[in-house]
Amino acid sequence: MAQLSAKELARAARTHWGIENSLHWKLDVGMREDDCRIRREGAAEVMAGVRHIAINQLQSETSFKKGVRAKQMKACRNTAYLEKVLFRK
Repeated sequence: MAQLSAKELARAARTHWGIENSLHWKLDVGMREDDCRIRREGAAEVMAGVRHIAINQLQSETSFKKGVRAKQMKACRNTAYLEKVLFRK
């Protein structure tokens, strides 16, 4: 393992947690994960996986220059846009 200075290690940790916090913010705000009341065995984990896939699909769609929540709402209202997100047309 490479030797890191304290400054380099701190920068790496901040970068890692910045990515983690960004993902959790998107899950909480964009997908309202904290409001989910699913309690059945394994169902919460399955829905978390579905939410991660949805976020990845929405982020990779670049024709609509808005955030995940706005893209999600547009996909709910517009079938053609939903197909674009799902099938990367």
